[in-house]
Amino acid sequence: MSRSDPNQQNLSRLKYEGCNFFRQRLVLATLSSRPVSIVNIRSKANDPGLREFEASFIRLLDKITNGSKVEVNETGTAVHYEPGLLYGGTIEHDCSTQRSISYYLEPLLPLAPFCKIPLNLTLRGITNDQADPSIDSIRCSSMPVLKRFLIVDDGLLLKISKRGAPPKGGGEVIFTCPLRKQLRALQYVDPGKIKKIRGVSYALRTSPTMTNRMIEAAKGVLLKYIPDVFILTDHRKGPASGLSPGYGITLTAETVNGSFLSAEATSNPQGEKQVPSVAEELGEQAAILLLEEIYRGGCVDSSNQHLVLLLMALGPKDVSRVLLGPLSPYTIQFLRHLRDFFGTVFKMETETRDEEDDLRMGTDKVLMTCVGAGYTNLSKTMI
Repeated sequence: MSRSDPNQQNLSRLKYEGCNFFRQRLVLATLSSRPVSIVNIRSKANDPGLREFEASFIRLLDKITNGSKVEVNETGTAVHYEPGLLYGGTIEHDCSTQRSISYYLEPLLPLAPFCKIPLNLTLRGITNDQADPSIDSIRCSSMPVLKRFLIVDDGLLLKISKRGAPPKGGGEVIFTCPLRKQLRALQYVDPGKIKKIRGVSYALRTSPTMTNRMIEAAKGVLLKYIPDVFILTDHRKGPASGLSPGYGITLTAETVNGSFLSAEATSNPQGEKQVPSVAEELGEQAAILLLEEIYRGGCVDSSNQHLVLLLMALGPKDVSRVLLGPLSPYTIQFLRHLRDFFGTVFKMETETRDEEDDLRMGTDKVLMTCVGAGYTNLSKTMI
């Protein structure tokens, strides 16, 4: 059982329209114990209603909770969700191949510490595609963010047992997370300078030379920025390589203060209408995207802004601060949802570049400050 202070929340039902930010709304409803209705889901489309991957996410959310009630109308254009208690346990779930495993795992990261039983989750499907952050990106940049809030991170694990490329998938990922009574407050305002770049280049059911071609192209760009660049190769064959051919590269820049910024590029999925990707172009593309993330700066990359802000809002009734790069549209909407579900409002201060500080580079940063809601795991009596 987990919830925030009941005196700080209004348990009236919230109502939204459309399919955008679907996972955001369901996850925040689960954490805040507030019922939510989402209506007019693709009501004007030729094929209205929920997609299969959205229905699959609802089923997964139902598996990790106890007592949740979900009502979907006949056309699938309206979902009424009454969240139950976070339960956890050992769970296996076959994800829809319309979206990657990351689509399902990413929103569960802030839920896992507040379950009643430690979560041991096995997800099967696509591990790397072009629509969602890859499992490699979550492992390299999202997991370090979660670790900062857990006080002790023993038992936190994300393992890629099998990789799977679209369209057939065939990958398998294991995620385990320890329980916590409460998260820690965060003071994270100095990301520090980049000290090294690491990465992984993978190839599934295709020539192993693809990995080296992507690495050489990425290094051709990154070595002009920093000399410490090392990229692993991960060529898989047999059952560990999934059911479809594919290849890609994930790059992560680490700072002296333990910040991680990630970027990636993935080949086009196999299909008659798909133009095969060029390995060199993918390597160069990933390197350029990583340099853009470094230019944006901040203590977390753009894909993890919402995660750090949510964990700050769930923290103890103390002040938390984090320095971010320019906020993404996804993050801006997430802040609106945090206000709706928890009543949490962030103070935003823009930090402009100082002309006298020649060492400071990149865009202007945003200092985000909030007081946590004091969210606690009531099923855990001690930390």
